[in-house]
Amino acid sequence: MGDAFKDKVAVVTGSGQGIGRAIAIALADEGAKVVTNNRKPGSTGEAMLTDEQVKALGEGQAAFQKKMSEASGDAETTAKVIQASGGEAVAFFGDISDFDVAGKLIATAIDNFGKIDILVNVAGAFGFSPIEKLSEELWDKVTLVKPKGYFNTIRHAVPHMIKQKWGRIINCTSKAWLGDIIKHAEYCAANAGVVGLTKAVAIELYSRGITCNAFSPWARTRAAYELDAATSVMKGDNGVFVINRYAGDGEPMKLADFTPTPEYIAPFVCYLATDAAKDISGSVFTLGGNTISMYSEPVHSHNLTKYDSKPWTLEEITQQAPRGLFAGYQSIAENPV
Repeated sequence: MGDAFKDKVAVVTGSGQGIGRAIAIALADEGAKVVTNNRKPGSTGEAMLTDEQVKALGEGQAAFQKKMSEASGDAETTAKVIQASGGEAVAFFGDISDFDVAGKLIATAIDNFGKIDILVNVAGAFGFSPIEKLSEELWDKVTLVKPKGYFNTIRHAVPHMIKQKWGRIINCTSKAWLGDIIKHAEYCAANAGVVGLTKAVAIELYSRGITCNAFSPWARTRAAYELDAATSVMKGDNGVFVINRYAGDGEPMKLADFTPTPEYIAPFVCYLATDAAKDISGSVFTLGGNTISMYSEPVHSHNLTKYDSKPWTLEEITQQAPRGLFAGYQSIAENPV
């Protein structure tokens, strides 16, 4: 075991499996005492697919469920892996979308280890729906975890970090914060909220020795298996993708087949929690395999200014906008990434 986080205490939400599990174990391997977390003991079931959709997989149902089972776990199983390797970990079951439960999660770190230094928010919820059919229930299910749940944990952890004049907050977002070719507007909104929350917290707390960053992961998790399964059972107007994505033979692309494992995500997340990263705050990174990318900050790309004291007229804008504000313009809606 390493000692990069000797005497540090970390809370990792959503660490029962997948990316959160890999990060919790990596932090512990470097000496951190870790509180692991997910909503409840055992597998939480499918996050995106209904029972009817799983049954619709037909002959592929058994293979799908086997992959999901192999990728399953909970806060207790992650804690036991850490303990078996000689580390210290405590499991906490609870839904961070509940403000009081999030408070109890942070209190678990204080009660067991005396403090909270590192907070990594990985918990998330998912779902697919065309916007015209998106239910309030699905919207709330996803957005109550991100960004609300992340606010909840941050709100309870930050007073302790302020007192010790040191803290690291690292939030999981998704490339969906920029919009997506997948039909899940609620997920896009949730992850855009995470980015806004991250930047606001970073600006507010930088002078107090606390950093806050976000990462967008690309990794093979239960969500990747569900996305592949959903692609095969959700067709037509109810399909998962806005545009078709097929391999050369005409079969739907299996994203999980070429997606890196979660262990590739953990090292850079750990780096963001070190003293070496004390000046890195308010940034968003994409992590996948051995590639680490940082998003640029949004800037004004084109401007249209009227040099007199009168407001624009509709006629003037109609005349000037195409050759000024919209010169070289290409809509993301027409060419989504």
